[in-house]
Amino acid sequence: QVQLVESGGGLVQAGGSLRLSCAASMRTFSTYTMGWFRQAPGKEREFVAAISWSGGNGQYAYADSVKGRFTISRDNAKNTVYLQMNSLKPEDTAVYYCAATRISIATISPASYVYWGQGTQVTVSS
Repeated sequence: QVQLVESGGGLVQAGGSLRLSCAASMRTFSTYTMGWFRQAPGKEREFVAAISWSGGNGQYAYADSVKGRFTISRDNAKNTVYLQMNSLKPEDTAVYYCAATRISIATISPASYVYWGQGTQVTVSS
């Protein structure tokens, strides 16, 4: 059974940085596209960033709201995907979820992802 475990969340002041990690249990991690989503209280889950299995040209995707501030990366040797979050804003406050799919492109649709982690809370104070 596939498990995704997020870590790295916490409380940070506006303008600060956090790096989220997602450790995956599947042996074929390198063949999965990985995504980050977030859900704020009272709001629907929204796409944040994705990286395809290859991480090659054209295989990244970012929500407009995080472009230039967040960076997604992966280390296939460690079965881990990261989300570096800089210049954080109070509106970035949410539970952040890691997700995995066998779709070969960096898809932004939550419905495309098969496996989900339990989430990690990120709170940005003003």
